Amino acid sequence: MRVVIALVLLALSGLGQAAIKTQEIPYKSADGTEMIGYYAYDDSIQGARPGVVVVHEFWGLNNYAKRRARDLAGLGYSALAIDMYGDGKNTEHPNDAMAFMEQALKNSATASARFNAGLDLLKKQPQTDPNKLAAIGYCFGGKIVLDAARQGAPLAGVVSFHGALATSTPATPGSVKAKLLVEHGALDSMVTADQVAAFKTEMDKAGVDYKFVSLEGAKHGFSNPDADRLSHGDHGGPDIGYNKVADESSWADMRVFFKKIFG
Repeated sequence: MRVVIALVLLALSGLGQAAIKTQEIPYKSADGTEMIGYYAYDDSIQGARPGVVVVHEFWGLNNYAKRRARDLAGLGYSALAIDMYGDGKNTEHPNDAMAFMEQALKNSATASARFNAGLDLLKKQPQTDPNKLAAIGYCFGGKIVLDAARQGAPLAGVVSFHGALATSTPATPGSVKAKLLVEHGALDSMVTADQVAAFKTEMDKAGVDYKFVSLEGAKHGFSNPDADRLSHGDHGGPDIGYNKVADESSWADMRVFFKKIFG
């Protein structure tokens, strides 16, 4: 009898617990590129919830970007890791990654079209509240989400993690609808002090509601546990490194930020 009761209690304990569902969804950008999105949500939550686009690092739509979508789903969001390169391409070789990135950034219209295609796909998911949207991006993805904000994307908030700050489409007064959170590694050799200063000046002149966090001791790629391996691989990777403290601190900042913008 005790065994039966224990089994019943065990079964009941599983009810209502988070069950993260994931699926790959094909879609197409306005420029004709075939894309593959990675969608994640918690199916124990009833009804629509805020949606968050995740934009990958320059490595492409890899397991790290997908993991972040699942992490967001675990926090109660509808999350889509979008594909900026097409066909879900990803690599661990910096030369290949650079080629993919340069192709995606060859003109701002291409990058914008690909981001917007992903955002539209997220909005169409039944779990997404289309009136509560945000975007996060890492490295290359940080630039993408900041540029989307500069161009007036209908987002409540944008978070950049070790993202590139320079742009060919600077913000102007009234152009940015989103609130911004920028999590920057103080030791990021890929973003110069001049670029940081120029970004802050740009945001101030445009009247943007933003917060810039400089994380002590953190290099480029600080949020990705694979950064050390990718930096010191046989192919001679870029100057990146994982920083657990910065990773956890920046993620905590994002959680507070989302609670603020979504209520």
